[in-house]
Amino acid sequence: MANHRSLREEQQLLLAPVYDADRPEGTERPAVPVVAVFGANAAGKSNVVDALRYMARMVRSSHREAEPGEKIERFPFVLDEEAVHEPSWYVVDLLLGGTRYAYGFSVEDERVLDEWLYSYPHGRKRVVFQRNDQDFTFGDTSPRKELDLVRKITAPNVLFLTIAARSQQEAVLPVYEWFLRALAFESGDFRTRRLILRRIGRMLEHSEQVPAIVGLLRAADLGIVGVGAEWEEGTGESPRQRDFAIPRVWVEQQARRGTVRLSYDDQSAGTKALLAYSGPVLNALRDGGLLVVDEIDSSLHPRLTAHLIRLFQHPATNPRGAQLLLTTHDVSLLGRSGGEDILKRDQVWFVEKDEYGETALFPLSDFKPRLEESRERRYLGGSYGAVPVLSEELFAAAVALREGTGGEDPEE
Repeated sequence: MANHRSLREEQQLLLAPVYDADRPEGTERPAVPVVAVFGANAAGKSNVVDALRYMARMVRSSHREAEPGEKIERFPFVLDEEAVHEPSWYVVDLLLGGTRYAYGFSVEDERVLDEWLYSYPHGRKRVVFQRNDQDFTFGDTSPRKELDLVRKITAPNVLFLTIAARSQQEAVLPVYEWFLRALAFESGDFRTRRLILRRIGRMLEHSEQVPAIVGLLRAADLGIVGVGAEWEEGTGESPRQRDFAIPRVWVEQQARRGTVRLSYDDQSAGTKALLAYSGPVLNALRDGGLLVVDEIDSSLHPRLTAHLIRLFQHPATNPRGAQLLLTTHDVSLLGRSGGEDILKRDQVWFVEKDEYGETALFPLSDFKPRLEESRERRYLGGSYGAVPVLSEELFAAAVALREGTGGEDPEE
């Protein structure tokens, strides 16, 4: 990605394995199952995730959001006047069904400048389509006549991939379906109680999922033995009732004399968060795909986060090769749990923002870490960068200023 929020220059997040020694014995995977992005507050971790979220939104709904002649909503780097007028661009490199695909586009305020999709069957590059403004080129194996019809109805501010997929063009469907169904986003912010309760309630309606959800909660050693939801009588008789109804979610807790049923509101923030995450996590592990969680440490205890990571790390619990991408500043995830590294050396990335507000993204592997070194201690010591630079003098001066003015700002 490039020119998206604080990501001024081109940045790459690569999920390819680096160290064979870090792979579970007897496994061979083309991509790592977990990647964690670390960095100080306001360094740009969330902007890395947001770039992928923006790309997904464009692919899924550019045809609905863009009216004829309207501008494209985008988020260029605003601390540089030149960047505001330069294009933003985004690229993904995917392995789907054994075939590699490369898809990308660049946009400015009013139109799509470039867009392309390549496939690599048998390792050889094959052009599906290339777009430069409104000039299109189609590969030799593409259904030229059908794609040409799609081209004629593709507006300058809409992605061709979106329109082609809506027209059921098979050549583009694997990539479109990945964005639509295999890519999911979650946030550590669970303040919207109504939405969370409705989502949990709908999730618990699928009886086949309930044992897996309970198993996930029990494995986290929370003392939970059951979970369920009750809807008000008559809920579901109309779509409007269904959309606005709030279920009563309950959790069964082990007690000294049997079990006790407690309400959702009686649970800790960590239990609520794990319950909210359980559906997306289990869906990813069941179906494959990529689950992206921003600021996971704002809602989960490090042990619970490590537990979720472990589910993705091992083929026994992740047979479909699902992937987890998370952002965090919880340094304990750089340590060990149960005698093994929580994150492998090629699963750790850092972000750092310079004095001009530009974010740089770089992997731990750049530092050639040894297998046995304490990455947690080295990170806290500043060996990898991506930690806040604090000025004790400025903090002390700020406190002294407040005390010297009776707790009021001088300008006030």
